[in-house]
Amino acid sequence: MTISGASMTQSTDLDLVNVTKRFGSHAAVDDVSFSVAPGEFFSILGPSGCGKTTLMRMIAGFENPTSGDIRIRGTSMIGVPANKRPVNMVFQSLALFPMMSVGENVAYGLSCRGVSRAEAGERASRMLERVGLKGFGERRVTALSGGQRQRVAIARCLVLEPTLVLLDEPLGALDLKLREHMKIELKQLQATFNTTFAYITHDQSEALVMSDRIAVMNQGRFEQVGSPRELYHHPATPFVASFVGETNRWQGEAAAAPQGGVSVRLPSGTVIHGQGRAADKASLAFVRPEAIALAQDPSALGGLPNRFEGRVSAVLFDGANSSLLIETAGFGEPVRAVLPQAGPLAGIQVGAPIHVGWTADAMKVFAT
Repeated sequence: MTISGASMTQSTDLDLVNVTKRFGSHAAVDDVSFSVAPGEFFSILGPSGCGKTTLMRMIAGFENPTSGDIRIRGTSMIGVPANKRPVNMVFQSLALFPMMSVGENVAYGLSCRGVSRAEAGERASRMLERVGLKGFGERRVTALSGGQRQRVAIARCLVLEPTLVLLDEPLGALDLKLREHMKIELKQLQATFNTTFAYITHDQSEALVMSDRIAVMNQGRFEQVGSPRELYHHPATPFVASFVGETNRWQGEAAAAPQGGVSVRLPSGTVIHGQGRAADKASLAFVRPEAIALAQDPSALGGLPNRFEGRVSAVLFDGANSSLLIETAGFGEPVRAVLPQAGPLAGIQVGAPIHVGWTADAMKVFAT
């Protein structure tokens, strides 16, 4: 399947055209096409083994495609070695040189390109100031925090003024608190420099927070390309619905509903109503936890086509919101819903009766 983003013209910074990479009989990347606009933060999101690292290595020049074309600003990169491409890469390990100072790390690429030591030092100092590390040039990289080392790695890339910066899961080795901070900082840095970023990750939170557009990759192919909001609220495939964000998921048989949309009969006989094109087929139904309405009085859910009575089986505290797990007859797995910390249900306890409901528009149904 070929999915394109923007039109493939020289106004784009990166174009992949029907790119395939085979290792023996296995297609690690299978007929992938997409474009990235100048200044865009484009992420490739997918599970381990889906082909995203192989794709990134082909863009960087470390692997050659079996077929297809890779163009940077309209120029084919086929046969162009990695060190001749207008691309720089930030690795998960960062690959900073511990025997060098911060300034020497940032200036290293300039020196390799024949820039004089004095000019390279000046440009490195200016770049460090721009990434918030003014005065850090003489420090050893081993004396920096994880976030500071991330900024040094970014500065080392940006000082070379590449057309494209490739980032291979650069936040994967950070602890949770620092990773949350660096998501915001990376996005701000990218916006400040207006440099095109292509980012790969298996962490959907990273992709949703930072990206202008995301390609969801599975088994060597792109399942959907779109904005974070599009992918989250309008998934095109069951894989995207499952992989991007938390969701309730039920399997059943779908049929056209008299009032429009589809009805899904679960194995228990319970019928739920949603939207999709899966009539008369085995189907999967998805509802986001935050789309589940909660009430202790069933009349409060009277206008909803999906209304069920249940009992709270778990309350999972998570800062601003909690998650409720609700045992509901006919659903098998507990229904998961979001519970705000303030409101009439804030103090609900395990074992309490509760009513759940959702609109037909909130439930996406796909044929399996």
